[in-house]
Amino acid sequence: MYYVTTRSKGVKRLASEAIAQGLASDGGLFTPEVFPKLSQNALDTMREMSYQQRSVYVMKPYLDDFTASELTVFAKRAYGENKFDTREVAPVREIDDKTFSLELWHGPTCAFKDMALQMLPHLLTASLEKTAERKTACILVATSGDTGKAAMEGFRDVGGTRILVFYPKDGVSAIQELQMLTQEGENVGVCAVEGNFDDAQSGVKRLFSDEALRAELAERGYFFSSANSINWGRVLPQIVYYVSAYCDLMRDEKIKKGDLINVCVPTGNFGDILAAYYAKMMGVPLGRLICASNANNVLTDFIRTGLYDRNRTFYNTISPSMDILISSNLERMLFEYSDRNEATVRSYMDQLATSGRYEVSDAVKARFQEDFSAGYCDDEATRAQIRKMWNENHYLTDPHSAVAFRVLENYRASTGDETPTLVVSTASPFKFCSDVLLSLGKQPEKGLAVIDQLSDLTGIAPPRSLAILKDRRARFGQVTTKDQLAQRVLEFLK
Repeated sequence: MYYVTTRSKGVKRLASEAIAQGLASDGGLFTPEVFPKLSQNALDTMREMSYQQRSVYVMKPYLDDFTASELTVFAKRAYGENKFDTREVAPVREIDDKTFSLELWHGPTCAFKDMALQMLPHLLTASLEKTAERKTACILVATSGDTGKAAMEGFRDVGGTRILVFYPKDGVSAIQELQMLTQEGENVGVCAVEGNFDDAQSGVKRLFSDEALRAELAERGYFFSSANSINWGRVLPQIVYYVSAYCDLMRDEKIKKGDLINVCVPTGNFGDILAAYYAKMMGVPLGRLICASNANNVLTDFIRTGLYDRNRTFYNTISPSMDILISSNLERMLFEYSDRNEATVRSYMDQLATSGRYEVSDAVKARFQEDFSAGYCDDEATRAQIRKMWNENHYLTDPHSAVAFRVLENYRASTGDETPTLVVSTASPFKFCSDVLLSLGKQPEKGLAVIDQLSDLTGIAPPRSLAILKDRRARFGQVTTKDQLAQRVLEFLK
């Protein structure tokens, strides 16, 4: 299978080449030339498989230049060997007979990013070998909170790689920041950026297209790659957990094969819900894809109106990983809905870069609305939902997942659609102890004492990786402006 870019179908790469490169040189995103379809018996075949086995089954058709044996080894390393705190890796919990929570936060950094970023280092290092790349990969990451820690943990001391993470100063939770600043590994670095996530993300994307910088790094023996969801090696492992969740619901007799289920996803950069769309394209019986946003509701407005406009107030919310106004992976969706017309996609992206807005055609808007619904809620409603879930269901949820549960409630109330729905739960509530405690009517204690406080209140043990943070010291503390990212890269790679 070949991969084309969203801005030039004439550029074709093998999977290993696309993964190694990360972002295409034309600024576009690599996407499969065609999407493989699951066989008629595939869901039955995977029904009793482990998560590791399912990941190989789903990913192999996309990775022609990888063997099944290679992927089996990668899956064991990524999802086995006690990397996750539950054997199921991505368990599905029943909230009620029509609502299920897909918990994606049982990995080493307690966020859904682990599902892809435990696999990506293996895919990337193998890709470098397959492409005979002898330079060291400098992996640049912009994070709104979770990707940075998950990427550093995944690539920690991986040969042939250096990884540098940029995050918005004062734009992540205290625990998210401490997770990054205490990260171990000789090849990792992290730097705060004055501004918001979009400043960091736009700055990193500019570095990829800075030819002078790329040339200088090449002389030093480095080349750029990405661990953000712009890298196909990040998106592909995310498709797996939607397929796996459907198989689990079949296995547990919550649904019958062929039954439609809806999916509700807390969404910022659009990668997680994009993976659900790809699973649907492969043949998983998914119905409505419900895009749940916080007060930064640019995606809600876009799906409802067809106008994408980032020229609006940016809000720092209690669900910081969704505090995003430029949703990079939406470009891949535009590519599909514009019938893969790269000129149309380039036009949209050029308008976004110059004016901060673009409006899609009526045909593209109609295609979005055929598959997607959208809603949002503010912090007050998010806190109320956390409290409601605990009081009524005895289910503790983080602010991002709470956004999705609230948006689902609003969707059902407005449409009457009672289709069984899978809500994607993206982070452990212990990553956001202070806001969860406030939502439950308790005043948070200072510092990391909030972890034990939330555990004592709920009777739920905190994840070990968070509980041990109090014994860690910060290794990093650099702060920069969005205009100095290139200088920080050069310093990191000197």
